Amino acid sequence: MYDAAAADRLGFWAEQAGGLSWAEPFTEVLDWTNAPFAKWFVGGKLNVAYNCVDRHVEDGHGDQVAIRFEGEPGDRLDITYAQLQVEVAKAANALTELGITAGDRVAIYLPMIPEAIVAMLACARVGAPHSVVFAGFSAEALRSRIDDASAKLVITADGQNRRGAQMILKTAVDEAVADCPSVEHVLVVRRTGQDVDWSAERDVWWHDIVGRQSGEHTPEAFDSEHPLFILYTSGTTGKPKGILHTSGGYLT
Repeated sequence: MYDAAAADRLGFWAEQAGGLSWAEPFTEVLDWTNAPFAKWFVGGKLNVAYNCVDRHVEDGHGDQVAIRFEGEPGDRLDITYAQLQVEVAKAANALTELGITAGDRVAIYLPMIPEAIVAMLACARVGAPHSVVFAGFSAEALRSRIDDASAKLVITADGQNRRGAQMILKTAVDEAVADCPSVEHVLVVRRTGQDVDWSAERDVWWHDIVGRQSGEHTPEAFDSEHPLFILYTSGTTGKPKGILHTSGGYLT
């Protein structure tokens, strides 16, 4: 594979991209006319969530385990591709109800739980670039990342389990979004059952809004260069910098 890539790099990447499901085929592998800004798989359209989930169900792998989750001792959950497809569709419908449309940014401040993956896939499904922020970061670190991306929605949890103890999460979000005018809603997963402060106009429980949605959702195909997610640098040497990944190139 290395030799093949070295001999014909564009042909190599065209072949790799061919393993994806494209709603519209690309017409050019790489547009390098505006260097150093590359455009990959020009003209192609696809949906990342469809590629990650739906196509595997359609190919007969619905009963195969997609996520095998292990939390604290005794906290286990297996989710099949068919189950994941339903959960992602419901979450995508919930995002739409909250006013999230293609291009809107969503900040995800969650522990390592299945809802974090569902949230990322749901964002990709509706074309909303997501920004995952490590759930151990401070309110100020979270605020700077929300503010920089002008996130419209923050997805978090009431708290998280860590080595037998419960740690509250939502307090940091409340503190962060107080100075973030772009945030319209905070979507909260009930994880630990802890008491949390609540803004009736802004805050929404995940189980309330996602739970009542339809398990059917038709994904829209987006341009290969459509933003998929923003990942921020640590910020140890200055202001955190957002690295933007696009759909077709990242998925390939």
